[in-house]
Amino acid sequence: MTMERIASVMRKDFPLLTPETPIRRAAALLVEARASAAPVVGDDNGLAGFLTQKDCFRSALHASYYREWTGKVADHMSCEVIGVDPDDELIMVAEMFLSFPHRVFPVCDRGRVVGLIYRSDVLTELLRLG
Repeated sequence: MTMERIASVMRKDFPLLTPETPIRRAAALLVEARASAAPVVGDDNGLAGFLTQKDCFRSALHASYYREWTGKVADHMSCEVIGVDPDDELIMVAEMFLSFPHRVFPVCDRGRVVGLIYRSDVLTELLRLG
């Protein structure tokens, strides 16, 4: 039996942010896309970080108190990002979701973001296969 690869399950439509994106705009993009996270890319279009909805909460709370959004994505993103490869096996990524608290991993091919893989999508696929 050939094991399914992440490339066939990953989401290819997702917001893409830069470190300079205003945090309010980034939060709005995540909400509009119904995405819990988005990759942050640098000038070379390589993965520079990852921003989650949770990362936006401090700025959102600050704005609710002071009526002002401050900061850029670079101020709030995670710089140490665990990514997966499109050729990784579904089972391996399922095991990664057990090992890490993340709900989503960026999928990178030679340093470029090509998709996102959500924990819920992996579970859905495991149910389909089993």
